[in-house]
Amino acid sequence: MNNSIEVLKKIYKPYKYTIIGKALILNTTSGDLVIKEKNDKNIKELYNYLASRNFNSFPPLIDDTRAEINVFTYEKDTLMPKEQKALDLIDLIASLHNKTTYYKTVTVDSFKEIYDNINSNIEYLKNYYESLYNNLKHEIYMSPASYLLMRNISKILEALAFSKRELDKWFDLVKTSEKKRVSLIHNNLEINHFIKNEQDYLISWEKSRVDSPIMDLINFYHKEYFNVNFAILWERYLEKVSLTEDEKKLFYIIIALPKEINLNDTEFNSCKIVRELLDYLYITENLIRPYYTVE
Repeated sequence: MNNSIEVLKKIYKPYKYTIIGKALILNTTSGDLVIKEKNDKNIKELYNYLASRNFNSFPPLIDDTRAEINVFTYEKDTLMPKEQKALDLIDLIASLHNKTTYYKTVTVDSFKEIYDNINSNIEYLKNYYESLYNNLKHEIYMSPASYLLMRNISKILEALAFSKRELDKWFDLVKTSEKKRVSLIHNNLEINHFIKNEQDYLISWEKSRVDSPIMDLINFYHKEYFNVNFAILWERYLEKVSLTEDEKKLFYIIIALPKEINLNDTEFNSCKIVRELLDYLYITENLIRPYYTVE
């Protein structure tokens, strides 16, 4: 990759270059460029497919002829409130899903595989937190992090019980289905991967794949739940994409799952980890509750 970059520097003669994450920004007198290392994703082929579906919100690919790197134009972002930017991003991702949706034939085995994977994760987390609770309750002088977790262990177990109940209901809904909605998903959604100027752009397509559209929403929620009001974004998305009951239920099941935590850190960091877990559970509960409230 270094040899390719040196060649590009000689071609474009940049007066400045900056490394941002995995991208190299070249500032040149003829325009700014982004250089990214290639993976197994054929970006040119992906862009051609998106253009064929009338979706053009991706940064132009200037050069894909080199073995190790792709060269894109650098699109400058517009300074705007993150909440407004998140709404524009949801509009764009809804458009992506609608324009690339199709239904593929499936068997009950494909749904059973999803069920088994999520159920195994639920059982693992349930055993993990019950074991952690049983170990911590024998501490004579409990640390602040341990005390905070012990006081709130019921919230964690309630979330797991909710996911388990809903998972069984979800499987009852889909076990006789013969088709499944899929679309192209970006699979790396976060606010920083959305650029807005004269046109909207999604960047960082290297992880994109064909899957259920809710996977984009799940990934986005996990990354941005604390930064934006996701309830508004979720309603906005549902106005634009007609998700089925089983799709919405699967979304709620997965986001309700608490992540595994590690308390083998400094006491300050351990308290922070537990607090972040509890914040996630309470925020997620507030998002889900209206859809399970009997009017």
